[in-house]
Amino acid sequence: MEVPVEVPVADFYELLGVPRNASAEQIKRAYRQRARELHPDANPGDATTEEQFKQVARAYEVLSDPEQRARYDRFGEQGVGGGGAQSNMGDMFGGGLGDLFDAFFGGGGSPFGGAGRRGPTGPPRGQDLEVVADITFEQAVFGATIPVTVRTALKCDDCKGSGAGEGTKPVTCSECNGRGQIQRVRQSMLGQMVTSTACSKCGGLGQVIVTPCATCSGEGRVVTEKTYQVDVPAGVDTGSTLRLTGRGAAGKRGGATGDLYVHLRVAPHERYRREGDDLVTELPVGIAQAALGARFVLPTLDGDEEIILPAGTQPGREFVLRGRGSHRVQGRGRGDLRVRVDVQVPTKLSEFEAELLKKFAESRGEQVQGEQRLMDRIKSAFQ
Repeated sequence: MEVPVEVPVADFYELLGVPRNASAEQIKRAYRQRARELHPDANPGDATTEEQFKQVARAYEVLSDPEQRARYDRFGEQGVGGGGAQSNMGDMFGGGLGDLFDAFFGGGGSPFGGAGRRGPTGPPRGQDLEVVADITFEQAVFGATIPVTVRTALKCDDCKGSGAGEGTKPVTCSECNGRGQIQRVRQSMLGQMVTSTACSKCGGLGQVIVTPCATCSGEGRVVTEKTYQVDVPAGVDTGSTLRLTGRGAAGKRGGATGDLYVHLRVAPHERYRREGDDLVTELPVGIAQAALGARFVLPTLDGDEEIILPAGTQPGREFVLRGRGSHRVQGRGRGDLRVRVDVQVPTKLSEFEAELLKKFAESRGEQVQGEQRLMDRIKSAFQ
């Protein structure tokens, strides 16, 4: 004779491990976790755990209902009809057993058959592919159409993707009757539970190939190289990724085609660099040009531009050419072209140049370290 197991009934909040001010979502999440731990199928033959599972279910039944929860908070378990977990099973799981099944099977469908959310059958979708494309700096700034070659799987022309040999066609799988799934029924404390798995004979496709296509060996696709013309939008940069829907690998035996992801890599420019949507370059000028002013012709990506340096231009000064930068990918217009002045100090001077600079320094009262002649340095050493 089986001896009933008695487990003391704890506070409903303690059973679920949540505070008394827990939100409805917290209660639901805690219940799912506890239900996984205590479910009889996970603890076969453990009567104590089974009783705890019933108590957790009862706690969730009460606390998931705002009215019952309010009565429980005020009067305790007596306010919600006393103890026991023999309430209606449909209500116990918040309007149906879907929540419990989601907790155990990740939302894969209903354990009681019917119109549960069954996974898709038929030929699987093809793989997504990735490729790196190298583009020039100018192509990144202005946009371009470039060829991209990728090794991929394409639909077999001979069998039109069916995988069947000439004059034949796929036949319905006798194991799953074309459903692509095998259902198995087992008993649990909740009643009959129906689980579905992919048919091993047809691989979940619902059809089998009796006479495979000689070209693709029944795959319905062949591996080859394919070149696509890809439109690169203006303003992209290294690290930008383009998604080409439907240009990935073809699915097996007529399955949908995956996507192609093109990762862009931009070559550096000899003169310009990117700072966001702006282009930046240095303009090398001599000290005389900076002091007296000068005119320069700057080759830009849009053509030559004249830069006028006023007299007394300081190192690092920036001249901005509006709308001469990179196009904006996520908006209209373009960035700016920023030209930074780089005053270059000569490292080697002729005697004539050095003498001129000394006179210039003397005229401004600037003390400079002049080059001493050899005999002057020797005399200084003995003083």
